[in-house]
Amino acid sequence: MSQSSRPAKPLQVIILAAGKGTRMYSSLPKVLHSLAGKPLVQHVIDSARKLDAKDITLVYGHGAEQVKNTITDPQLNWCEQPEQLGTGHAVQQAEQFIDDKSNVLILYGDVPLLSVATLEKLIAAKQDQALALLTAILDNPAGYGRIVRDSNNSIQKIVEEKDATDEIRTIKEINSGVMVVDGNRLKSWLHKIDNNNAQGEYYLTDLIELAVQEGETVNSFIVQDSKQIEGINNKLQLAELEREYQRIQAEKLMTQGVTLRDPARFDLRGQVKTGQDVVIDINVIIDGDCSIGNNVSIGANTVIKNSIIGDNVTILENCIIEQSVIGNACNIGPFARLRPDSELEENAKVGNFVELKKAHIAKGSKVNHLSYIGDTLMGENVNIGAGTITCNYDGANKHVTKIGDNAFIGSNTALVAPIEIGAGATIGAGSTLSKDAEPEKLTFTRAPQKIINGWKRPVKCKK
Repeated sequence: MSQSSRPAKPLQVIILAAGKGTRMYSSLPKVLHSLAGKPLVQHVIDSARKLDAKDITLVYGHGAEQVKNTITDPQLNWCEQPEQLGTGHAVQQAEQFIDDKSNVLILYGDVPLLSVATLEKLIAAKQDQALALLTAILDNPAGYGRIVRDSNNSIQKIVEEKDATDEIRTIKEINSGVMVVDGNRLKSWLHKIDNNNAQGEYYLTDLIELAVQEGETVNSFIVQDSKQIEGINNKLQLAELEREYQRIQAEKLMTQGVTLRDPARFDLRGQVKTGQDVVIDINVIIDGDCSIGNNVSIGANTVIKNSIIGDNVTILENCIIEQSVIGNACNIGPFARLRPDSELEENAKVGNFVELKKAHIAKGSKVNHLSYIGDTLMGENVNIGAGTITCNYDGANKHVTKIGDNAFIGSNTALVAPIEIGAGATIGAGSTLSKDAEPEKLTFTRAPQKIINGWKRPVKCKK
């Protein structure tokens, strides 16, 4: 049977995520620190899922409860490494899950940028050999284990820097730590490694020398983009990889036609689908799962989270939009806040310093400025005056305000829910309503204006 027609081995993934991360200077386990709004280890798990692995084993240790409470994937195999004695020791903890007939891919919970395409190339590079390594060539390889090859360019071993001679330290090809191994050989070699090294640890890299001693050829794939294999040990490295991740996301969006006024000042913390002629100004954050239609303009310093934005929408500066649906041709901001379950129909407008919460604003209606509209069902072509609030909370429960089509609500009005404003009703400015307003009528509450003759403004007492 030719190599191309031979059935591919099933894939298993082991993710090493037990380290403390001392140099992070944090009570949070290193793998739970956030990159693009998601824990580092979750990036690795998500990549493993895209490889169609039959199972994924997470080796955890430091901050065990925090890790298990944060990463709640029910399909993961969990393996605890209570004492961190090296990468080889970590994989030993997962031996019970290793299938002899599988390829086993070993990843690291603090290496979040490895692409699925790179991992697929590594798996393909293994071919029929027992083992394949992911390596890179660095101008400055300090700190990494070196790949030692013979005169035929065959990999012979990996030497950690602390155990390396001066000659070996001149080698620029380094070990990423990522490898794919036959399941049966992996289990055999795990029992043969020892801790006779400068660190007194069980190195997974010793597998390479064991494989060579048994006559195995060790294949490799050299990744060109070394940022993919960078791990995170401190907050500086975390910030550097955050910007690298965001650079990649920005470039993807721009190649799809999105205009970013400054790609270096844009953050995508999730997924977004975009239409044509989308323009995004500086310091915009898109979080969660979002969709943006055609001809949309998003102003500076805006945050959009888990929301759907229709076509021809203008979002001005400094807005926050969360779990909301924005219809076509709406205008929002500046300084508007749309809290969860807000919905704007076509041509609706929400202006500056307006807050919505669980509000449905129908076609053509306007809440132009300085208003709070919560738990509200608003009809079409309604005009809400400045300073209007819906008093939806009685201290224990929320209540609904209903406003009919073509109603006009005067400025500085308080609508005490539950209440219904009829279609075409006009509410006088400065009113506080606690009863329904009839359709097509003027309703207002207002104390009589008085003038006090002879009144004098108080003056400060002399000391």
